[in-house]
Amino acid sequence: MDEQSNQRKEQPFAIERILDANLDRAREGLRIVEEWCRFGLNDTQLAEKCKQMRQEIASWHSSELRLARDTLEDVGTGLSHPQEETRSSVEQILQANLCRTQEAMRVLEEYGKLYKSGMGEAFKQMRYQVYIMESTLLTSRRRQQLKDTRLYLVTSPCEQLFSIVEAALKGGLTLVQYRDKNTDDIVRLANAQKLRQLCRDYGALFIMNDRVDLALAVDADGVHLGQQDLPIAVARQILGPQRIIGRSTTNPQEMEQAIAQGADYIGVGPVYETPTKAGKAAAGLEYVRHAVKHAPIPWFAIGGINLFNVKDVIDAGAERVAVVRAIMQAEDPTRVTQVFLSQLMKK
Repeated sequence: MDEQSNQRKEQPFAIERILDANLDRAREGLRIVEEWCRFGLNDTQLAEKCKQMRQEIASWHSSELRLARDTLEDVGTGLSHPQEETRSSVEQILQANLCRTQEAMRVLEEYGKLYKSGMGEAFKQMRYQVYIMESTLLTSRRRQQLKDTRLYLVTSPCEQLFSIVEAALKGGLTLVQYRDKNTDDIVRLANAQKLRQLCRDYGALFIMNDRVDLALAVDADGVHLGQQDLPIAVARQILGPQRIIGRSTTNPQEMEQAIAQGADYIGVGPVYETPTKAGKAAAGLEYVRHAVKHAPIPWFAIGGINLFNVKDVIDAGAERVAVVRAIMQAEDPTRVTQVFLSQLMKK
């Protein structure tokens, strides 16, 4: 009798029960991810990858392992955690089930070494595949949400920062940038963490202005860079491929450079003069018309846009706009957000 058989004999059915439970857990987690890839993202490749892995897992799920199942005597069936009871976004569902799958595969990798030759290595390789899928899926989700976004709020410092942002999120806002040039880093970090959580609660993307380090620290969805900030290539090296990088542009040359350098989106403006960009001449609607013809990536018209002039910007061809004062100084940010979105959705 070989060493593996001896070990199994000493602990009858324990290894088989562990493997059975985690084979089920891995397949269940993958199936939940697969359904979103199929119906939420319409991504054939990702859905097919999930299906292939589920089938490979099933090939290891022998009748011997299934017969070892003893649900009535399983002390873990009644264990739960409050975080498992609620989900506030699709992202949380995907993240929870990807982690569930990865953890199950790690268990299968280790205990599989005691059960059958090649099982440990097989699940090690599959676990790496799930890590890659997680990165791809998160990247895909962020970029699809960016593409679908019509209204972008760039914050300005104020005492009611959080209540204003939350009011706009209640109105349907799906993209927020935290912009604060002068506050101390310790305060900026705390504010960014709270805003990031607000955005997560409402299923919105959260972008950090300028600061790549703070974007990483608070797990932001990305960073927005001005012309004098880090080069896009350096920011990408630090942030990795999953996060969004935006760049401000004020003329066609800056637009071409940002696109060539790999920006995920660009700001186009300032369309009108604005105190946010003091001393900069307005680029005007002509630059908006240029972006319509020459920008292959998502872009947001920005600079002095409000409810009184947004129709002119839309008529010039803009599908997406970014605003600051129009929402940050509004008496009813929820209502203003809804009116902006209704105008933009008409296009």
